[in-house]
Amino acid sequence: MLADDHAILRRDLKKILAARNDLEVIGEAADGLELLDLLRMSELAPHMVIVDITMPNLNGIEATRRIKMTHPDVKVLILTMHKSQEYLDHALSAGADGYLLKENVNTELFSAIEIIARGAVYVSPLLSKI
Repeated sequence: MLADDHAILRRDLKKILAARNDLEVIGEAADGLELLDLLRMSELAPHMVIVDITMPNLNGIEATRRIKMTHPDVKVLILTMHKSQEYLDHALSAGADGYLLKENVNTELFSAIEIIARGAVYVSPLLSKI
């Protein structure tokens, strides 16, 4: 599932993910509340949610916290423009399994997904150097 308030970004992410036969986007949300509703009502259980931090109604960090409380097996990859230790710390404290900068989507998205799917935590290389 994808959650970002920018429809163009969701569309582009779907195109990128469609390049892999083993990945399928089964739902999209424009904010954290819509994402939680999708998870609650969905008959399809996602393995992973890719979520932005800055969204209306419910931000991605709080959405992550709630997802982990109600769906602990769902992996959460934060996809964000926020390149700061503070945001990274909040995301990981909320239970995020990964933190990827939007500027690295083209080069790191599939690596991040694979690392998280194996049960490890992924942090964008630019932030792991902070």
